[in-house]
Amino acid sequence: MEQLRIFLNALSVSDQEYFAKRCGTTIGYLRKAISKGSKLGTELCVLIEKNSNSAVKRQHLYPEDWAKNWPELAA
Repeated sequence: MEQLRIFLNALSVSDQEYFAKRCGTTIGYLRKAISKGSKLGTELCVLIEKNSNSAVKRQHLYPEDWAKNWPELAA
């Protein structure tokens, strides 16, 4: 989640909102998940990776068990 926090902090407020919208969520939801250390849904993680141009990877968001959720990335 640290990579997501760093990525979001590098964006302007309007760009943060636009990024969250492209991911199908809100910046409030992302910020709350970061602050609580909550796991994001796997579909949201894929969208974050895609819309951040891989600056935030799924492996960053699920460091312990990403291979279980996305076995195709382990190959």
